[in-house]
Amino acid sequence: MKFRAEIDVMPLKALLDPQGKTVTASMKNIGLAEIDNVRIGKHITLEVEAADEATATDKVEEACKKLLTNQIMESYEFRISAL
Repeated sequence: MKFRAEIDVMPLKALLDPQGKTVTASMKNIGLAEIDNVRIGKHITLEVEAADEATATDKVEEACKKLLTNQIMESYEFRISAL
Protein backbone atom coordinates (compact mmCIF):
# COMPACT_ATOMS: atom_id res chain seq x y z
CA MET A 1 0.00 0.00 0.00
CA LYS A 2 1.26 3.50 -0.77
CA PHE A 3 1.16 6.42 1.67
CA ARG A 4 1.97 10.12 1.37
CA ALA A 5 3.78 11.93 4.15
CA GLU A 6 3.61 15.70 4.60
CA ILE A 7 6.50 16.81 6.81
CA ASP A 8 6.96 20.26 8.35
CA VAL A 9 10.46 21.12 9.59
CA MET A 10 11.02 24.25 11.69
CA PRO A 11 13.97 25.74 13.55
CA LEU A 12 13.74 25.11 17.29
CA LYS A 13 12.00 27.98 19.09
CA ALA A 14 15.03 28.50 21.35
CA LEU A 15 17.28 29.20 18.33
CA LEU A 16 17.61 32.35 16.30
CA ASP A 17 15.98 32.18 12.86
CA PRO A 18 17.94 34.72 10.77
CA GLN A 19 15.76 34.24 7.68
CA GLY A 20 12.62 34.73 9.75
CA LYS A 21 14.06 37.85 11.40
CA THR A 22 14.88 39.34 7.99
CA VAL A 23 11.35 38.67 6.72
CA THR A 24 9.86 40.11 9.93
CA ALA A 25 11.85 43.33 9.41
CA SER A 26 10.79 43.46 5.76
CA MET A 27 7.12 43.22 6.74
CA LYS A 28 7.45 46.57 8.50
CA ASN A 29 9.14 48.05 5.42
CA ILE A 30 6.21 47.10 3.17
CA GLY A 31 3.54 48.41 5.52
CA LEU A 32 2.67 45.16 7.31
CA ALA A 33 3.88 46.09 10.81
CA GLU A 34 1.10 43.94 12.32
CA ILE A 35 2.98 40.79 11.24
CA ASP A 36 5.66 39.75 13.71
CA ASN A 37 7.79 36.76 14.78
CA VAL A 38 8.04 35.15 11.33
CA ARG A 39 9.78 31.76 11.38
CA ILE A 40 10.82 30.05 8.15
CA GLY A 41 10.99 26.28 7.76
CA LYS A 42 10.68 23.55 5.15
CA HIS A 43 7.75 21.50 3.88
CA ILE A 44 8.64 18.07 2.51
CA THR A 45 6.32 15.58 0.81
CA LEU A 46 7.20 12.00 0.04
CA GLU A 47 5.57 8.70 -0.80
CA VAL A 48 6.34 5.47 0.99
CA GLU A 49 5.36 1.90 0.17
CA ALA A 50 4.39 0.04 3.35
CA ALA A 51 2.14 -2.78 4.51
CA ASP A 52 0.16 -0.47 6.82
CA GLU A 53 0.03 3.04 8.24
CA ALA A 54 2.04 2.12 11.35
CA THR A 55 4.92 0.81 9.22
CA ALA A 56 4.76 3.89 6.99
CA THR A 57 4.88 6.10 10.09
CA ASP A 58 7.95 4.25 11.37
CA LYS A 59 9.72 4.67 8.02
CA VAL A 60 8.97 8.39 7.81
CA GLU A 61 10.08 8.86 11.43
CA GLU A 62 13.37 7.13 10.60
CA ALA A 63 13.87 9.28 7.47
CA CYS A 64 13.26 12.45 9.49
CA LYS A 65 15.70 11.47 12.22
CA LYS A 66 18.45 10.14 9.94
CA LEU A 67 18.33 12.47 6.92
CA LEU A 68 15.61 15.09 6.60
CA THR A 69 16.19 17.08 9.79
CA ASN A 70 19.01 18.27 11.99
CA GLN A 71 17.60 17.37 15.40
CA ILE A 72 20.03 19.68 17.20
CA MET A 73 18.54 22.72 15.43
CA GLU A 74 15.16 21.65 14.02
CA SER A 75 11.88 20.11 15.09
CA TYR A 76 9.48 18.28 12.82
CA GLU A 77 5.98 16.91 12.61
CA PHE A 78 4.27 14.96 9.90
CA ARG A 79 0.96 13.59 8.69
CA ILE A 80 0.46 10.30 6.85
CA SER A 81 -2.39 9.61 4.43
CA ALA A 82 -3.14 6.63 2.21
CA LEU A 83 -2.99 7.18 -1.54
